[in-house]
Amino acid sequence: MKTDSIFYRLFQELPSIFFELIGNPPQTAEDYKFSSIEIKQTAFRIDGVFLPTQGEENPIFFVEVQFQTDTEIYSRLLSEISLYLRQNKPKNSWRGVVIYPNRSLDTADIKNYSEFFTSGRISRIYLNELGETALLPVGIATMKLVVDEEETAITSARQLIHRTQQEINIEPQRRQLLELIETILVYKFPTMSREEIEGMFGLSDLKQTRVYQEGKQEGKQEGKQEGKQEGAREEKFRMIPLLLRLGLSFEETAKELGLSLEEIQQEMQKQPPSQDK
Repeated sequence: MKTDSIFYRLFQELPSIFFELIGNPPQTAEDYKFSSIEIKQTAFRIDGVFLPTQGEENPIFFVEVQFQTDTEIYSRLLSEISLYLRQNKPKNSWRGVVIYPNRSLDTADIKNYSEFFTSGRISRIYLNELGETALLPVGIATMKLVVDEEETAITSARQLIHRTQQEINIEPQRRQLLELIETILVYKFPTMSREEIEGMFGLSDLKQTRVYQEGKQEGKQEGKQEGKQEGAREEKFRMIPLLLRLGLSFEETAKELGLSLEEIQQEMQKQPPSQDK
């Protein structure tokens, strides 16, 4: 699932959810503008930044959404923030927020940066520890839906759709939340048919929505790419007996094809006994 694009869209369209997540009043979002900022340094880009639109008393929020293990995330984040502060020289203070799906992915060493964590300058949020979905605000519950297991996601999505329709009175915000829920469902259940999704989640005309079309198209492209990769891998295995007959050793064959020695050995065990006499 493309979590980066989902969270970017969520924070851009419904920034109040971020401030609810960190324990601030949702109305705080009215004083901020969210964007992704590229630092003028090779490969440095901050996932998202909430910049105050007025008042020097409001801090800048640097946001990182981290859904895979990265032992250098804190050194990189602090480098990016330092570069931003050097290049832009803002008068506002700053805070960093790193969002993980779960605590097990937070493996980076913080001993050289412990002061930032003990002071609260940088905080970490684990989505799976936010609590019961039914007890969370609708926006935060939508964010948590991203990390729910499929069985849990089905129940949570039904509840969220119902709660959004009942609790969100502002039409544009209600529509945005429902579309975000649809986006998450499409990515979570890419093989489900329109009828299955409609029946399971009570969504009408889902196939006509932008999120359905975008999600399915991306799923098809990823499927084609995976098919190409699998085909190339099968071709490598077919080349193993030929290279060995040409005189290459197991080790040389593995290096030539980009496979492990164990894969070469396992493949040759599958080959029928030689008929040569």
